[in-house]
Amino acid sequence: MGDKPKPEVSTTTTSFLHVNMLQNVVDDSNIAHESLLLHSYKRSFNGFAARLTEEEAQKLAGMDGVLSVFPSETKKLQTTRSWDFIGFPEMVKRSAIETDIIVGVIDSGIWPESASFSDAGFGPPPKRWKGACKGEGNFACNNKIIGARYYRSLPYPKNSSDILSPRDTEGHGTHCASTAAGNLVSKASLYGLGLGTARGGVPSARIAVYKVCWSEGCPDADILAAFDDAIADGVDILSVSLGGLKPLDYFRNSIDIGAFHALRKGIFTSASAGNEGPNLKTITNFAPWSLAVAASTIDRHFDTKVQLGNHKIYEGIVTNTFELKGKFYPIVHAADVPDRAAGYDGETSRLCHIGTLDKKLVKGKIVLCDGTTGDGAIYAGAFGYVLTSRNAADVIDPVPVPAASVWFHVGNEITHYINSTRNPTATIWKSTEGRDALAPYVPSFSSRGPNPNTPNILKPDIASPGVSILAAWPPITPVSGVEGDDRVASYNIISGTSMACPHAAGVAAYVKSFHPNWSPAAILSALTTTAKPMSANLNPEAEFAYGAGLINPSRAPYPGLVYDAAEIDYVNFLCAHGYSTRLLKALTGDSCSSSQSSHGTLSDHLNYPSVALSTSNPKSVNGIFNRTVTNVGSPKSSYKAKVSAPPGLEIKVNPSVLKFTSLWQKLSFQVTVKGLTEKTIVSGSLVWDDGNFQVRSPIVVYFVI
Repeated sequence: MGDKPKPEVSTTTTSFLHVNMLQNVVDDSNIAHESLLLHSYKRSFNGFAARLTEEEAQKLAGMDGVLSVFPSETKKLQTTRSWDFIGFPEMVKRSAIETDIIVGVIDSGIWPESASFSDAGFGPPPKRWKGACKGEGNFACNNKIIGARYYRSLPYPKNSSDILSPRDTEGHGTHCASTAAGNLVSKASLYGLGLGTARGGVPSARIAVYKVCWSEGCPDADILAAFDDAIADGVDILSVSLGGLKPLDYFRNSIDIGAFHALRKGIFTSASAGNEGPNLKTITNFAPWSLAVAASTIDRHFDTKVQLGNHKIYEGIVTNTFELKGKFYPIVHAADVPDRAAGYDGETSRLCHIGTLDKKLVKGKIVLCDGTTGDGAIYAGAFGYVLTSRNAADVIDPVPVPAASVWFHVGNEITHYINSTRNPTATIWKSTEGRDALAPYVPSFSSRGPNPNTPNILKPDIASPGVSILAAWPPITPVSGVEGDDRVASYNIISGTSMACPHAAGVAAYVKSFHPNWSPAAILSALTTTAKPMSANLNPEAEFAYGAGLINPSRAPYPGLVYDAAEIDYVNFLCAHGYSTRLLKALTGDSCSSSQSSHGTLSDHLNYPSVALSTSNPKSVNGIFNRTVTNVGSPKSSYKAKVSAPPGLEIKVNPSVLKFTSLWQKLSFQVTVKGLTEKTIVSGSLVWDDGNFQVRSPIVVYFVI
C-alpha cells in the first residue's frame, strides 16, 4: 500500500485499518478477520499479508490505496582466501566509524556463539539503533550481534527441525553474516581445507539478523516483514541472498519492494543474482535500486582425485573431506544397476536420479553416474559416487558421501575399466588445495542477464567471490546440509551467488564507513565504476555474466566521480516504465516530474553507471544516453573521456572533457552509440580519466528478437 502511514496515524490504528479492509473483502461472518492477518507492515511502509481466496484477493486489488496484490510465494536461499584475492588484505586502511556501521542480514538466522560473532573489544551499539533481540530464551545478542528477529507466516509442523528463534539451523545465514561482517578468526578450516584466517569485509561493524528462511523456504510475507523492521531499526546496509525462480514485476517481488523502501531511507541493498545459470535472462534480482551480484571464482580450488584398481589416477572436483586412507571399494556403472522392478532400464538409471537404481546392487559401492547429480546413488545406499559431467566452470560443494566429478572423456575411460575388469574397484582421495590460474571467471551456476524487465539497465551489476568460500557454520548442521551426514564443523566451504552477495555488502559497508552520507546510488556507482574488467574469453555472455567486472574493495571508497540518483529519479524511471502516477503518488508521495518524457530509452531516465542498449535491428544500432557525474575526488580536476568501441560501432561522448572546480559539483554529458554489429552481444567502455582516478562504465549492445 506504498508509503508509511502519516505520523498522526498510530501503528495500532494502522493494524485496525488493515483488519477493516479484510472485513470488506471477506464475507464470512464466522471468521475472525484478525486471524486472517499474518503481518501488518507499518514501521517503514504500509501493507499487510493475509490468508485470502483468489476471489477475495482480486476484490482487495480494486480497493482505493492498494498498489499491488500478489501471492506470497516461497523464495530460496541462493573467506580465508577470497578477500585477499580481490586485493583486500587484513591490514587495509580502516575508518574510525566502521564500528558504527550496521549490516542487516535477511536470511536463515545466525549461530551467535560462533567466534566470528564474539563481541570481545566491542563497545555498546550505536545510540541511533532502534532494533531488538527477539531470542525467545535460547538466543542472546551481544555488542557484535546487536539485533535479531524472526518471522514465520507458515504453520509450524510437528517434529520440525526448525527452531522458533533467530538461531540458524540451516547454515546459510551464519555463513553470509560472517562473510559480510565477521570477526577475524585464525586457523579456520573445513577439516583442514582452506586453512587460514576467516574474516568479513568489515570485521568491526555490527550485525542485525532477520530470520525469514526455514526448511520450507523463505516466504514473501516474511521477507517484507523483515524489510519493514530492518528499515525502522536503522541498519545501514542490507545483504539479501535470496531469490525466486522466475522474473517478476518490480512491485510483485518482495525483495524489490523492500529494497525500494530501504533506498528511500538511504539504506543500500545487496542482492544475489541467482543460481539458475548459465542460460541468458535467468537473473531474478534486477531492480535498479539494488546491487545485483554475480558469483566469480577465486584463485583457489579443491582437487579431488579418483584412483582405480589398475592404479590409474584421474583428477576431479567436489570439496571432499572424507579420508579413505587408500581403501578401495567396488565400483559399478549406474547404467548396469537399474531398478528393473520399478520399471527402469540402464538408459534411465545411468543418470542417477532418485529411485532409478537397484539398492541391492548399489549398497556399499562407488557408483559412476553420467548425469549432473549423485542423489540417486546416495538414496540407494552407495558408499560414494563419481560424476562424468564436469564442466570447466563448475564447482560442487560438500556432499554426504565421498564423491568426485570428472571430465566426460575420463568417464569413458572409467567405464571401459569397469566393463573390462572382473572385479573393478576404486577409491576417492580427500581434496587438496590447488591454484586456479584462470580466475576470476563466472561459474556456470551464476544467473545471467540481460535484465528481463528493463533491457537497457545492465544486470548483474558486478561479480564478487562466490565459489568455495570458507565462512562460519552452525556446529549442529551437517556439512553437506543433508540429514544423516554426521560431519559437523564450525566453518564450512560452500558456493553460490549467496556467497557473492555478502562480499559486496561488506564492501558497500566499507565504503559507507568512509562516506556515511553517500546515497545508495552513489555507493552502487562506486562499486561499479572501480570494478576490475573481466574477460569475455572465459565467459562469452560477457557483461551478462559479470556486469562491470570483479569487485575492487580497496579502490571502491575512492571512485573520483559517482553517478548519483535520488528517490525522484527512480520515480521518474518508473513513470517511464509505465507505472501510473496514482500508484507512484501512493508509493512515495511523489508524482512524475512535469519534464518527464516517454522519449528515449528507459536507461536514459535513470543516471545509471553503466550503459546497455538492446536492439532488434543489429544493422542499425542507434542510442543516445544522458548522464551526470558528481565530483567526489579532487576539488579541481579535469577528466578526459577515453572510449573503447567494438568493431562496427562508433561511440561518441559530448563533451569529451569535464572540468571541475569544486567537490560535489555536477557535470552532464551525452553518449551516442551508432553503427552495426553482427554479434549477439558486443562490449565497449567509457573511462573518465584525470590522471589519478579512472571511472569506468561498461557499454553493452546486444541483439534481441
